[in-house]
Amino acid sequence: MSYQNYTHERNWGARMTEYTHRGYSIVAMENQFLRIVIAAGKGTDILEFQYKPLDVDFMWRSYSGLPPYSSPTIANPNGSFLDYYAGGWQEMLPNAGMNCLYKGASLGVHGEVCLLPWSYRIDRNSPEAVSVTFSVRTVRTPFFLEKTLTLNHHSPVLFIEERLLNEADEPMDLMWGHHPAFGWPFVDEGCRIFLPRCRVHTPEDYPAPTSRIEKGQETDWPFVRGRSGKVIDLSRLPSPEVRSHDLAYLHGMTEGWYAVVNPRTGIGFGLRWDPTLFPFLWFWQVYRGGMGYPWYGNTYTIALEPVSSFPPTLTEAIKAETQLTLLPGEERYTRLLAVAFAGRAEVRGIDPEGRVW
Repeated sequence: MSYQNYTHERNWGARMTEYTHRGYSIVAMENQFLRIVIAAGKGTDILEFQYKPLDVDFMWRSYSGLPPYSSPTIANPNGSFLDYYAGGWQEMLPNAGMNCLYKGASLGVHGEVCLLPWSYRIDRNSPEAVSVTFSVRTVRTPFFLEKTLTLNHHSPVLFIEERLLNEADEPMDLMWGHHPAFGWPFVDEGCRIFLPRCRVHTPEDYPAPTSRIEKGQETDWPFVRGRSGKVIDLSRLPSPEVRSHDLAYLHGMTEGWYAVVNPRTGIGFGLRWDPTLFPFLWFWQVYRGGMGYPWYGNTYTIALEPVSSFPPTLTEAIKAETQLTLLPGEERYTRLLAVAFAGRAEVRGIDPEGRVW
């Protein structure tokens, strides 16, 4: 027998670990480039997306991190998302954005699946690759969602394949999206965002008193008009000293990809998705200008969120006719990938296998 087969706890090659943290089931997937930590017990949040060669986690971590589950002192009418927001990467379904009422069901901020515990099964666990399928049924709506995460040994790419099913005997409208938030030490002043050509829409009202971007604009990426009258380049991250909090909605992309690059460290994160399913990219920007609950002036983060619909509630998306609709028993499939890379000052594209060029 080879000494490599002596242990049942492999610590080399592609590998995974299952454990419990603060009462939540956790699955960690790992290879020579990446360590991906998924909270199966809470929405399959990707809590950590670490680039191991430089010991840098791309994900933003909130003030509280992953809080132990407990009953809040008083119910939040917007839902519990922010009470349990650990940062990282969430999935949004069947609502995205603020709370709304749909077919008698109250849907909180970013929907249901981001707060529910998911079941999972291990599909493959070998030195060459690890693969896990997570699944969940929503409570207030009749959806079944499953997704398979795969990590190959010699690749800095995480592949995500998803299947969504409407289990109702009536058509169901929905919003679907992904909410990865990036933070320090990866994100800092001077980071750059690369995207295909697209348009920028800014909200009709200022998202916060500290907004630096003028409301009600439709411009070409990356330039927008600031409230001061000066032009702002959204592709270059400012200093925390700007003390701003903004949203922008990007649309019109013929390709679905972006890359965030830190010139100081020379590393980057890229995401690729299907732009026909997720035609909008919500760009959330908090540069220490989020005041009061839950940011309290200390938060420096961005989120670039591929989403099916706009404006940011299901009921408003239905009015705008941008919602997804599934007929009884209908399924939708999609595939995303996330990639870590180093040594690139600029990015011109990401191909379906995760190659960055």
